[in-house]
Amino acid sequence: MLADNKSRRRQLPLILLATLLVSGHGFVLGQVNSDSFTLARQRLVEKEIIASGITNRRVIDAIRATPRHMFVPWNKRHLAYYDMAIPIGHQQTISPPFVVAFMTEHLDPQAADRVLEIGTGSGYQAAVLSPLVRDVYTIEIVEPLGRRAATVLRQLGYENVHTKIGDGFQGWPEAAPFDKIIVTCSPENIPKPLVEQLVEEGRLVIPLGERFNQMLYLFTKKAGELQREKLQSTFFVPMTGIAEQQRRIKPEAPLTGLVHGNFENTIGNTDKPPGWYYVRQGRVEAHESAPSGSHYLTFTNTTLGRYAHALQAFGVDGREVRTVIVSLWVRGQDLRHGQGLHQRPEVTIEFYDSWRVPVGTAHLGPWKGSFPWKQEQAPVKVPDRARLAVIGIGLFGATGTLSIDDVKINLSLGR
Repeated sequence: MLADNKSRRRQLPLILLATLLVSGHGFVLGQVNSDSFTLARQRLVEKEIIASGITNRRVIDAIRATPRHMFVPWNKRHLAYYDMAIPIGHQQTISPPFVVAFMTEHLDPQAADRVLEIGTGSGYQAAVLSPLVRDVYTIEIVEPLGRRAATVLRQLGYENVHTKIGDGFQGWPEAAPFDKIIVTCSPENIPKPLVEQLVEEGRLVIPLGERFNQMLYLFTKKAGELQREKLQSTFFVPMTGIAEQQRRIKPEAPLTGLVHGNFENTIGNTDKPPGWYYVRQGRVEAHESAPSGSHYLTFTNTTLGRYAHALQAFGVDGREVRTVIVSLWVRGQDLRHGQGLHQRPEVTIEFYDSWRVPVGTAHLGPWKGSFPWKQEQAPVKVPDRARLAVIGIGLFGATGTLSIDDVKINLSLGR
């Protein structure tokens, strides 16, 4: 069955909810004192950063020491130590701690490095880098965000972080060259000045791709050319202004649909599907029993409250699309619900308006017990204000094994 946000207890948005720490974290709403922040940060590191595969001890220690709550709006500080994106205004967000740790680890920061960051945002990524390198040069194109981040970084004593307001595509010529460059927003292609300002053997970590479908890459500069390595699918806020306007691929359709919903491909030699991000405890499996093709995605979780899920963003314009049909094949083994309404095997869709504010939620499922492959399908009402949506599939804190195949989002013929 499908339930909308009117028929179920109000829940946090999917981008937030699907990446929360284990329930019982100690707080959800209201004011939190400094001791609670410290405790929450320790739990974040243990349950989300280390448990999700980050191994670089210097990076882990930096996440453990950085007061993320100081980089989010005061009225959202109670959410600071959940592993989730948090809106910071001007259609921007502060990246989830795991994403920051993941990108920082692949940047391989060294004590003597001079690092350029494109997209200061809240200043959190620069703060994490600060104790790991010699200098951090960070540029923000949105002036109010740049000013606010500079003030916070200065007040917190990050003396080796240098801030600038301007076009990040142009880099920072007077401070170049840089040993490492990290881009925390998603251009369509790598700006040429960044390549020129990177030293030989230097590293560049950057999300590239279309507005709703991006891949996080690691580039290494050798003989003046960039050699690339795919890391994982991701979803970052696109570049603003001219950078966004100059995109060659502009998904302006009322509904952009999903990519790689049949899980026939994987990223490199991994068992992770392209197009899906925040893949936790999920793997692509090959078997002749697959309802569509020869592969499907399986989530397995044995620890109550630990998340196993995958997310994907897609565009949907509620002014033109009233209803979409969600369909997929699903199989379950020993599925048991967790604690609370949100810890259950299901499909969840969260809708957002043009300012990234959540405007509605829908759910398909939940499922329990054991059952063979079956097809599920249901209509989903699209809020008028919706311009973006995120679909989540998985266990979300429940236990057992859930297999999923042939996930689709289609326009409904009816109104």
